Amino acid sequence: MQSAVIQFSQTLERWVASRGFQGAVIAVIVLSALSIGAKTYQLPAWLEQTLALLDGAITVFFALELTLRLVAHGGRLSFFKNGWNLFDTVIVLVSLLPLSSADTVLLARLLRIFRVLRLVSLVPELRHLINALIKSIPKMGYIALLMFVFFYIYAALGSTLFAELEPRLWQDVSVAMLTLFRVATFDDWNNVMYVTLEAYPLAWIYFISFIFLNAFIFLNMMVGVILDVMTQETQEATEATPLATADSKEQELAQISQEMARLSQRLAQLQQR
Repeated sequence: MQSAVIQFSQTLERWVASRGFQGAVIAVIVLSALSIGAKTYQLPAWLEQTLALLDGAITVFFALELTLRLVAHGGRLSFFKNGWNLFDTVIVLVSLLPLSSADTVLLARLLRIFRVLRLVSLVPELRHLINALIKSIPKMGYIALLMFVFFYIYAALGSTLFAELEPRLWQDVSVAMLTLFRVATFDDWNNVMYVTLEAYPLAWIYFISFIFLNAFIFLNMMVGVILDVMTQETQEATEATPLATADSKEQELAQISQEMARLSQRLAQLQQR
């Protein structure tokens, strides 16, 4: 009985991991995203009712899909130790929030938008990018801290030099930092510079050096950190692949040995008869 349950779980796990099933889940996620987008338009009453029925069907599908994955895992709580499985569970539970109360309608609809994020957990390449981004956050934090230091220095300089010339942009450090953020994002920054050039001909040094530091050096540093983490992730995945292959081969050999033992016992029983 136990072997039959294990065999059923393995069969179900292969079916859930198959490309056809994964493709169906991705198609439903895309359909969910389209239905959410369609609700932002003025629609006829019959179409709104159709979308409501479709939303309920999608919610049921996600609940069944998660249940199948949990059963394929053997129903063990270790299923939730995987961060992506826990993420999918939270998204599905959010989708199951009732819409009967008027106070929860808007909240539930807003939370159901996050069902589109399930696409990230299903596509390995997207998971790889998100994992690399999360692992690079600590290193990027130090770069962001260094950027803040330079932002503060340049804001203090700008407020000291240009406050009387253009108080709307440089009246204090906080306003100056907002202005520098505008310059760093190239949001009409040349007009900010030209106003100061009329009074300070060498003000271009201030702006060009700031843009050079933030837009080129710090931004490239962040890109370099993310690429470095992604390279490490790729190497770790490549090194883990042969181990996973070896484990799967060992499992296949163990299953073959068990089948041979069963056949031997069956033959022995037949010979005794």
